[in-house]
Amino acid sequence: MFEYAARLIDIFYSWTHSYSAAFGLVAVVVMLLITPLTLKSTKGMLEMQRLQPEMRRLQKEFKGDRQKLNESMMKLYQEHKVNPMASCLPIVAQMPVFIIMFRAISGLTARQDGLFVPKYLNEDSELYLSLVGKSKMVSLGLDLAQTPIDAVRENFASGLLYIALVAALAGLYFVQQKMVASRTVSPTMSATQAKVMQYLPVVFAVFQLVLPTGLIVYYMVQALVRIVQQYYITKRFYGHEGSLGRQAQAASSEAREMSKDDKKNNAKSAAKESTDLNEPFVSKRVTAPKNKPNTSSTRRPQPPGKNRSGSVQRKPKK
Repeated sequence: MFEYAARLIDIFYSWTHSYSAAFGLVAVVVMLLITPLTLKSTKGMLEMQRLQPEMRRLQKEFKGDRQKLNESMMKLYQEHKVNPMASCLPIVAQMPVFIIMFRAISGLTARQDGLFVPKYLNEDSELYLSLVGKSKMVSLGLDLAQTPIDAVRENFASGLLYIALVAALAGLYFVQQKMVASRTVSPTMSATQAKVMQYLPVVFAVFQLVLPTGLIVYYMVQALVRIVQQYYITKRFYGHEGSLGRQAQAASSEAREMSKDDKKNNAKSAAKESTDLNEPFVSKRVTAPKNKPNTSSTRRPQPPGKNRSGSVQRKPKK
């Protein structure tokens, strides 16, 4: 795989005779290959969002019964033909690509005694001949084989150009993530979490300070293609009122309101239980207290053996 990536870079270099252009064209090819997966995952994610109210109802109905809840969820997915793992496809696909491109670009600038000895290329290839025996991969006035950190350590003034490149990459990541966040409403995500998710790609750009500048150029072109891709996704899935994206937004808003109502009801129940526990215990006495007359009946009991109807007089015996 490293050889295939290096040969692809070599092909584009033979066309353009520019290292940065070659890296950028490889980024475009990779994004074109990943775009069908991105569209499929976006559609799957929107279908999942459209089911959020039903999912909330199932969670409330089978609260405390994990097995029944999982069975009901799977049945819901099957009825609507939704794959909950579809949104992970682009991420899963891009991780190997990142590793391959990192190894390929690093291999092109492998050094021996301070000079390049490119790997993964035929020795008669144009890219190999342009690099072998040299110590820099210069394009656009920058050494693409150098990391921004090393450039700053070597010369602070010229190193600022490398830092500006990383800052530009962070800005592109921010714009891209903001486009995604503007159309996504999650019922379980707070405002703080949304901000964290928005700035997380920007933090990822900071790690580019220790990577070769050629890889930064690759990611910048990739970020530009993603912005165009997100614009297309917005037009395709959110273009009209009955679109899948608009339905998903409405369902997410409904699920958010359901979540708020559940929290309010839970808070009221907890407050009521707390009030009941704090009430003083009142004992209800069943028997009459001592040293007090029993007022339930004023009739004096008759001794046994005597006629209770004392008002009846008996006739004397003759």
